[in-house]
Amino acid sequence: MQYDVIVIGSGPGGYVAAIRCAQLGLKTAIVEKYNTLGGTCLNVGCIPSKALLDSSEHYHNAAHAFKTHGINLKDLSIDFGQMIKRKQEVVDANTSGISYLMKKNKIDTHFGVGSFKDKNTITVKKNDGTVIEITGKNVIIATGSKPSALPFLPIDKKRIITSTEALSLSEVPKHLVLIGGGVIGLELGSVYARLGAKVSVIEFMDGIIPTMDKGLGRELQKVLTKLGMEFYLGHKVTGAAVKGKEVTVSFDTPKGEKKELKGDYCLVAVGRIAYTDGLGLENIGITVEERGRKITVDEHLETKVKGVYAIGDVIKGAMLAHKAEDEGTLVAEIIAGQKPHIDYNLIPGVVYTWPEVAAVGQTEEQLKAAGVKYKTGSFPFKASGRARASGDLDGFVKVLADATTDEILGVHMIGPRAADMIAEAVVAMEYRASAEDISRMSHAHPTYTEAMREACLAATENRAIHI
Repeated sequence: MQYDVIVIGSGPGGYVAAIRCAQLGLKTAIVEKYNTLGGTCLNVGCIPSKALLDSSEHYHNAAHAFKTHGINLKDLSIDFGQMIKRKQEVVDANTSGISYLMKKNKIDTHFGVGSFKDKNTITVKKNDGTVIEITGKNVIIATGSKPSALPFLPIDKKRIITSTEALSLSEVPKHLVLIGGGVIGLELGSVYARLGAKVSVIEFMDGIIPTMDKGLGRELQKVLTKLGMEFYLGHKVTGAAVKGKEVTVSFDTPKGEKKELKGDYCLVAVGRIAYTDGLGLENIGITVEERGRKITVDEHLETKVKGVYAIGDVIKGAMLAHKAEDEGTLVAEIIAGQKPHIDYNLIPGVVYTWPEVAAVGQTEEQLKAAGVKYKTGSFPFKASGRARASGDLDGFVKVLADATTDEILGVHMIGPRAADMIAEAVVAMEYRASAEDISRMSHAHPTYTEAMREACLAATENRAIHI
């Protein structure tokens, strides 16, 4: 079986790359080690976590907000089994959709572990033990990532768990001890906090979501604290032990004092590392970086082996599904002889808690470090008519603009539907809009997006109307 392109891995980067290759007339195959397509994102990541986030938000609103809307409920309860069942139904619908897209685009799908025999030959070891070989002029590595672990803290997948197990628990934890205050941990922590669990977050850094704007982290911590979550910032985890149904997590305070927390589950969410096991990279002379096991690529995402590309979580940059999708499209078009580009500064980051957190471009900390003179405008959702109507008063939109040219350099928001609202900022920055440009655009009233306009007005000679 000979192909123009072989894609190893069927996550957002891999399946998008395969579809774009097929659209461009390239004979394409995709290799997937698991029995379903979609990778981490569709099976044990983005999609199932959002399904649980939505379900838990419905319950939380029913328990705490419906009464203010004049809706009274009796005997409210959680059918957690149904919640997990619905989550799986959402996953199944999405993965079957990817299978349909493979057939629609005439992409051959090979299930099994793919590894390099040489740079053009991929050996596929199927689950039944049989082995086939396929050849391709080009190969795209899109094998994604897996949860990181702490070397001194063994994960038993029963009481000390990763995000994968946290998506399929049989019960709502009584006390979930969460190691890591990043995106994955906080999203899953908020799911269980809404459902009634006590959630304790231990974070080594001095703030949560530490890679994002500091103001966003402070605001999110304030909101999650109101939800009942507690935070131990600047604390270093030293170990964890399981005894029966209890986990004891040991950690040091910033002053070096020893402390312990006891819970029925411990979720380890300290990031992810590239998944390159079993690829046979050594057979074609590719080595991975020691830290994070990333594959080195050039500006065209080609490895040092001509015709072998890598995209998504296995290369440098943020581990985001939409980054992988953009890279999959880019590589497909490069192989087809086109000249696409990606502006990595304009790839947004999102945290799907409620309120949602979203950002694109530079943070204040980055602009200060680079010596860029900038101005800022901010608008709180408590001054938004739409947010007042829906009861979503937490959060703000902050716009950073060049002090001289007024070009928007960064947008940081926490509030209702921020994950959707950030797209306006991406479009604005892609076309190098100024804060004045956005402030002059009509925004429907009442909408959450008016906060973006007001923040731009605030950045433009402090002209915000509603504050």
